[in-house]
Amino acid sequence: MQKLNHIIGKLLAVAAVLALANGSLFAQLKNPEPFDRGNRNQQPAIFDQVGIDQKLGAQAPLDLHFKDETGKDVQFGSYFNQKRPVLLALVYYDCPMLCNQVLNGMTSSLQVLRFNTGKEFDVVAVSFDPRETPELAAAKRRTYLDRYKRPGAEAGWHFLTGQKDAIDALTKTVGFRYSWDEKSNQFAHASAIILLTPEGKVAQYYYGIEYSPKDMRLGIIEASNEKLGNVADRLLLYCYHYDPMTGKYGALVMRMVRIGGILTMVVLGGFIVFSVRRERHA
Repeated sequence: MQKLNHIIGKLLAVAAVLALANGSLFAQLKNPEPFDRGNRNQQPAIFDQVGIDQKLGAQAPLDLHFKDETGKDVQFGSYFNQKRPVLLALVYYDCPMLCNQVLNGMTSSLQVLRFNTGKEFDVVAVSFDPRETPELAAAKRRTYLDRYKRPGAEAGWHFLTGQKDAIDALTKTVGFRYSWDEKSNQFAHASAIILLTPEGKVAQYYYGIEYSPKDMRLGIIEASNEKLGNVADRLLLYCYHYDPMTGKYGALVMRMVRIGGILTMVVLGGFIVFSVRRERHA
């Protein structure tokens, strides 16, 4: 027992050091030095313009025009002619951080479903960067069709680009708020995919970058019958880079630091429990 107490004592000491280290690091992220002495405990102001507001039942403007991955002019409403629900992903294809994770998470969940795109539902990705081209959309589409690997999926996967007025009309209707940051030369935005009914009404929001296949299956079934889901719990992940000129980090980085500290304590706690049990058996 004395040996066990010695081990636990060392582990607690290590845990204390790690906790202090995590606390110190988080404090530096939250209160950067020496760049931001006068604005401590404040998130970047750009986050006031970023978020996802749930607008269940809102009617998406089906008369908007975009370019598909071939460069053809298409009406947004044309993707609702087959009377299937549509999973809408608002991303930008050159995003260096979160947008690929949104598309990856969506594709992984869809691979689990027995439903198939082009049969039970469609997927429409729309870039909110008006500078992006159909060629870029086509490359992104090939990537995710190769990953999805289901026959006939081409009929149900669409990657669009468009003009700013059409993008703004769509994003405003579904409650997707984003902002261009001149300093980082990137967009700040949150992550979610949005389920629309066959008539184009907002039925459900799926937040984050990992989506429950069970929830998505139920949502697709209900949306097929024009039923709306419930208000979802919001766990927002933000895409925003560290700015070395101001010393500010994005919320995504802060969150990862917090998660790292929690995981550290969980692992140490689990090791202590394991050691106690092994000592008792001995």
